[in-house]
Amino acid sequence: MMNSSAVSHFTLSAYMDTGPWRYFFFLIVLCLYVLIVLSNVLLVVVICVNRSLHEPMYLFLCSLFVNELYGSTGLFPFLLLHILSDSHTVTAPLCFLQIFHIYSYANVECCNLAVMCYDRYVAICCPLQYNTRMSSNTVAKLIALIWLFPLIEVAVMISLSAPLQLCGNIIDKIYCDNYSVVKLACSDTSVNNIYGLIYTVIAIFGFLTSIFYSYLRILKVCFSVSKQMRQKAISTCTPHLASLLNFCFGSFFEIVQSRFSMRRVPNMLRIFLSLYFLTCQPLFNPVLYGLNMSKIRILCKSLIFGKM
Repeated sequence: MMNSSAVSHFTLSAYMDTGPWRYFFFLIVLCLYVLIVLSNVLLVVVICVNRSLHEPMYLFLCSLFVNELYGSTGLFPFLLLHILSDSHTVTAPLCFLQIFHIYSYANVECCNLAVMCYDRYVAICCPLQYNTRMSSNTVAKLIALIWLFPLIEVAVMISLSAPLQLCGNIIDKIYCDNYSVVKLACSDTSVNNIYGLIYTVIAIFGFLTSIFYSYLRILKVCFSVSKQMRQKAISTCTPHLASLLNFCFGSFFEIVQSRFSMRRVPNMLRIFLSLYFLTCQPLFNPVLYGLNMSKIRILCKSLIFGKM
């Protein structure tokens, strides 16, 4: 039995010996990371420098793109280093730092999508009250809530996991995961389990319930207005709904892999499933919003080609 403070490193056992193929995988991952950074930075710059986009919907989008940069930076440099390395170990402090980074990214993403859903609900169901409800002061408070609540929530989770007494240091993944660390514990983890249950209830019955309710109200309005207004509402909600479904899809993969044994699943497929919500969401959102929203698309072209 040993305290996690005495564990100098964790071993990530899910990495495979790819031999000379490691350079090919390194190049693919590097290209993905560069593409994520360039696309998200472009959209953040476009929204920040154009005053015509300083509206609630676009400010929430800007927060979403900043979070994609934040999440991918917590994974890709780490992943690139380990693809080329023969020793897949990580120091304990760096492991907990990565856990904080990845979990806070996922929570900020969930909060951001929930707030964006509320914004669309107010815009479609209460259009006359939109400017009053979504004032600049309200938007600032919502963006602060999007970031502060998840950071505090994850900080509490790590403060409960770090002092645990551990019986091992092998994590069967390609990045550090809080649930994997808790499973290594020899000491009582009841407090961690209770907090995890509260955390899950807030995520599922809090954010998902509010999102479900908002879309029910939006659908009710869509069926009661003219065809033109219905098409406009659907086109406005489609990118957000697609992003939300993609995130839920990736999160489901991650939860299944963490909670159930995946020994019979091919290792390459396990790696893909564990990386899905950390890679596809940062790639998916810029393309989805950049191509679908004409206002952003036109401003992106003007910024790239210098045509106003």
